Amino acid sequence: MDKKRLNTERLTVADHSALIQFWRDIFPNDPPHNEPSKMLSAKLKVDDLVFITKEEDKIVGACMAGYDGHRGWLYAVAVSPSHRRQGIGQRIVNSTIDELKSLGCIKLNLQIRADNTEVASFYQSLGFHIEDRMSMGTFI
Repeated sequence: MDKKRLNTERLTVADHSALIQFWRDIFPNDPPHNEPSKMLSAKLKVDDLVFITKEEDKIVGACMAGYDGHRGWLYAVAVSPSHRRQGIGQRIVNSTIDELKSLGCIKLNLQIRADNTEVASFYQSLGFHIEDRMSMGTFI
């Protein structure tokens, strides 16, 4: 893969359908409340902190982030299985971090499933560390 052909950018309307399909392919077992078209529609009502990395006009990486003025979040970060371990995940996370910094964000959080040790190692390689917190949630 030629890294020059990769382009990380903010999501445009033209790429909505492709991103929805990308997320469906990458997260096939996600629960119904994470259905990509609903998730993207709801997110874009709040802000446009959705980034994609493309190779030859095909999405190979995506990151949905958030910033509420207090802290930032990485919500859905994904790289196509055929493009993993090539620096795309690092590139899209770092681009997202740069954008969040430009908004004044000084603390970034993310949540991953406890058994997802491979992804935990990836984030640790980027400087994230496990914090002693309890994650709680409820459907409303």
